[in-house]
Amino acid sequence: ERLRYVARAAGADQASLVRETAMALRSLHTDPVGALPACRGIVERHPACGALWTLAARALTAPDAAAEAMAVAREIDADTTTDLLIEALPEDATVCVLGWPDLTGEAVVRRGDICVLAVDVHGEGSGFVRRLQRADVDAEIVPPAGVGAAVAASDLVLIEASVAGPDGMVAASGSRAAAAVAYCEQIPVWAVIGRGRRLPEALWTSVLERLDTATESWDRADEVVPAGLVSHLVLPEGLSVGVGGLAQAECPVAIELTRLRPI
Repeated sequence: ERLRYVARAAGADQASLVRETAMALRSLHTDPVGALPACRGIVERHPACGALWTLAARALTAPDAAAEAMAVAREIDADTTTDLLIEALPEDATVCVLGWPDLTGEAVVRRGDICVLAVDVHGEGSGFVRRLQRADVDAEIVPPAGVGAAVAASDLVLIEASVAGPDGMVAASGSRAAAAVAYCEQIPVWAVIGRGRRLPEALWTSVLERLDTATESWDRADEVVPAGLVSHLVLPEGLSVGVGGLAQAECPVAIELTRLRPI
């Protein structure tokens, strides 16, 4: 029942999803066979949640699935990506973001000196801007049609990846357009990729297959941003120039996860 609750959850951050899933898997310690359908089902319902894929892959390839799941949850909770982004952001910079990104949102709130142009994706922009303004952060909401102008007026674009693979990442719809405009305008594009979100090629391919079969590409809540449009990566290890870090997968290949079935 707890797994079904997590599977139905919408809008929760990745750390919360991982934590709840790990707690549910811990209850299966007396039924290790049940871990496989549980892990398959949870990533089927949240195909763009990289940290859940990492949890599932590590749990299924470990001697003790429940213990490994709890270890992953602790690692996600201790993610340093936000802290490193806070340190790396230029002083008094104007940044363009899309939607309400969890890690990036926390970083700009804690920095305080960043001006945020928030593109209203999925109707989340207004709530995000209100949150920033309550924290005395200079922020302005931008309609989706204004994404190009917002990028051109920014010092850099921050794209938060929900899951990433060797040649790209999945981010909020509109991210590809924002990155493309920034590329043409020679504005840096930083991809913010939190702990557990980088997958090996086989699992990354499985993510893309699930997204391709969900809806028409222009109706999706998330879209793929090619690595070639990104100039920097903000990872738990720090800020790096280029996209070489995308090849550093954070979990093994669990081939069972490439044949998914609903929970």
